[in-house]
Formats: sequence, structure tokens, C-alpha cells
Amino acid sequence: MKELWSIFSKGVFKENPIFVLALSLCPALAVTSSVANALTMGLSVLFVISTNNIVVSITRKIVNPKVRVPVYITFIATIVTFVQLILEAYFPILYQSLGIYLALIVVFAIILARAEVFASKNKVIPSFLDGLGMGCGFTVSMVSIGAIRELLGSGKLLGFQVFGSWYNAPLIMILPAGAFILIGYMIGITKLFAQRKAKRLQGGEV
Repeated sequence: MKELWSIFSKGVFKENPIFVLALSLCPALAVTSSVANALTMGLSVLFVISTNNIVVSITRKIVNPKVRVPVYITFIATIVTFVQLILEAYFPILYQSLGIYLALIVVFAIILARAEVFASKNKVIPSFLDGLGMGCGFTVSMVSIGAIRELLGSGKLLGFQVFGSWYNAPLIMILPAGAFILIGYMIGITKLFAQRKAKRLQGGEV
């Protein structure tokens, strides 16, 4: 049980896709202008990466290693198409807001990386937990960025007015440049906490 928790938790904390590995930053810059968009993208990626890890793990002994990458991409594209159809049918406004970035999930480095590095070498349950952890880490990061950008960029949170009429929102926070600056600070803060934690652990060992 401890080993399974370690597999799951590393994607949320130790190997967070955005704040630690700095992967799939394109959607973090483009669709995090609001919490709703960020959450939708995060959950979509969570579903795709978890499902793809399961499929890759199940077929790992069948797929020829020489063609594994195009096969994995086909798996991912199929799952992403399913997500697109669901969003278009039941959540058309969110589907339109995400636009082309939803289709770009197919080429997100983190999804193919987990299939190649982990799911292709492990059984179904560990592979699912690995995908779930990475997906949760991605979602938490996206929502955190989206919440800060929406709050500072419009004075609202989830569409509800938080700051009064006195608040003069800086336009840069709803632009990709603002997201780039914010992500840089958040990555720096994450590394700072990781370094301090490592020092405390080393001090405890001594």
C-alpha cells in the first residue's frame, strides 16, 4: 500500500508536471485565464493520461517495441477524441473556450512520457495510479494558476465578484505574458520549498 501511495503522490508533489518537470506549459499559459477553463483542461488531461496508462499497460506485451510510439499516440488520440465529443455534446461553452488546445492534448509531453517511462513497464494498477497522480498534479497546478489569474486579472473567482469597484485589475494577468511570469514565480517557490525540505531531512539524519 505504501508503494502504491508513493506512485500516486509523486505526480502531485515530487514530480508535479508543471511546477517541477515544467512539462505541458502551453495550456498553462493559454487556458488558465479562468478557474473553469483550467479545471476543465485539468480534468480532461487527468482522464486521458489515466485511461491511456491503463490501455498501454494492458497491451504492453502485444505492441511491437519498434512501433510503440505511433501506437501510443493512436491510443491517446482516440481517448482525446472521446473527451472532445463529450465536451462538445454536454458542455459546448467550455468546449469552445478551450478551442484548439483540447485537441493538442494528443501531443502533451507528459502523457506520452508516462506511457513510455512507466505504463509500458508496469502492471495495470500501478500504471493507473501513476497516471492518476500525474493528472491530479496537473489539475491542481492548472486550477491554482487559473484562480490567481482570474482573481488578480478580473477581481472575480469562478465568476463571482470578489474585489469591489475600487480594484483596478492589471490587464497583463489575463494575458499569456502574465501567466508566464506567474508560473515562473510558482516554480521558484516550489523549488524553494523542496530545497528547504531536503535540508530539514538531511539535518534530521545527522
